[in-house]
Parts: sequence; C-alpha cells; structure tokens
Amino acid sequence: MSSSRGTAAALVVAAGILGAAQTAVAEESGSFTAVASMIHDYTTIEHARGTIIGGASEGISTVLESSGGPFVVGGHSHVTCVVYGKRSAAGMGLEAPCTSTVASGDKLYSLSKRSAGDVEEGGGGKGGLELLGGTGKYGGVTGTCTYETDYLTTDRYVTMTYCMWRRSAERK
Repeated sequence: MSSSRGTAAALVVAAGILGAAQTAVAEESGSFTAVASMIHDYTTIEHARGTIIGGASEGISTVLESSGGPFVVGGHSHVTCVVYGKRSAAGMGLEAPCTSTVASGDKLYSLSKRSAGDVEEGGGGKGGLELLGGTGKYGGVTGTCTYETDYLTTDRYVTMTYCMWRRSAERK
C-alpha cells in the first residue's frame, strides 16, 4: 500500500472514530411551561430571628407548552414538596425541594427558592427553580426555571413555571 493510501485509510478510520464519539454523547435541550395547583400545610412560629415557616405542599402539575423531550404537552405529574424558610427584617428566604412523579413512576427532582413575597392568602411572589435530574425519562435532565406563585384561599396556591432544560445522554 502506498504512503498516501495508508494516510487516507488512517484519516477515514480517525474520522469514523471521531464521528462515533460525537454521536455517542449528544445533548438534548428545550423549554416548557407548566402550571401547578397545590395544597399546603404550613406551620409558622415566631422565633428570635424572625418567623420560621415549615411544612409540606402537594398537588398536580400540568405541562402547557413544550418544545419536546421528556416534557409532553398535557402531561401531568403528582408533586410533593417540603417547604422551609424564614421571614425577618432582612426579608424572606424560602426553599422547597420537590419530587414530581408521572404515572409511569418516573421522578423529576427540583429545588425552588424565593426571596420575595410571602406565603399568606392573597400573597405569593416570584422565584427561581433548579431541575436536578431524576429517574426514568428524567434521568440526566437539569435546567433552570423562573416561577410565580399566587396564594389563594383555604391553603391553596397556583404556580406558573417557565423552564429551560438540557440533558447530556449517551446514545446507543
């Protein structure tokens, strides 16, 4: 085999390996909008450094718009959150780790944080939410979201969420 044929063959093999490596790991990404209708059971106590808030919330989230991927328009999930925070002269600090479970049992983990507004009837506020991965179709999904919560009567609230997500996944 001549030197130029050997070089060409090596380049073809290298290009094939490089192409295979690029298709082995591909990134998916997209966006979705969801609304959640929730019921909460919070306890508040007055404390030396402000009001402490803790409790649980639970409800249903529905995807309203989606660019695709694991978030399907009309898809529902059961959402369970543990909420904790503090309100003081310095402001509000609220965090809520949540698990969203779809009918198949796949779970999406998230953490929402907010430093504005309140948790009282007629209140609410805007915050940020981080997608932290999950199981099944949510494996490897991460992202960032903004949200706005409105507290209604009788321990109910609604939240609109706007998310950008991504997933690096090995392809078979």
